[in-house]
Amino acid sequence: MRIGHSDLKFWQVSLFYKSDLAEMTKMTLDSFDLKIIKALQNDARQTNQALAQKVGLSPTPCLRRVRKLEKDGVIQRYKAGINRQSVGLDLTIFVNVKVERHQDEEAGNFVRTVTLWSEVISCHLVSGEMDFLLEVVAADMDSYERFVLQRLLKIKGVQDVRSNFAIRSYKTDGALPV
Repeated sequence: MRIGHSDLKFWQVSLFYKSDLAEMTKMTLDSFDLKIIKALQNDARQTNQALAQKVGLSPTPCLRRVRKLEKDGVIQRYKAGINRQSVGLDLTIFVNVKVERHQDEEAGNFVRTVTLWSEVISCHLVSGEMDFLLEVVAADMDSYERFVLQRLLKIKGVQDVRSNFAIRSYKTDGALPV
């Protein structure tokens, strides 16, 4: 069977609609957008004037692009990088968690619960023998023990918890490679 040009267009559109929501909402970013993103990841506090100069735009179109990137959810927030030890969070722990039925309501409850806790700074659904990988910060071993025993293990459906302690962190807030 020979596929013509019009058949190919239909096939591409069909694949697009069968893909998941995240794929369907991807937007096309041009080189200016990528330069803006990269510059803001390195210094989110710079003025629009300085940003415009770095990316090669005049200030008005630069600001318009930043606002669009914010509106479209590409730029989700601006935040300060904080030294964990300076605020008393000396431990970083990577916690693997297995839930009884990871595609069930219990897994949804687990995610809703742990993502509300300030100690959990990232939560990922992972492949392999465990279901979730959490990055947790704690002041000390006693704090982490309380976190596990009094909170994490109290969530319905948590079956297994395995902890890996970071001995030293070399890179904790890397920019996305755009």
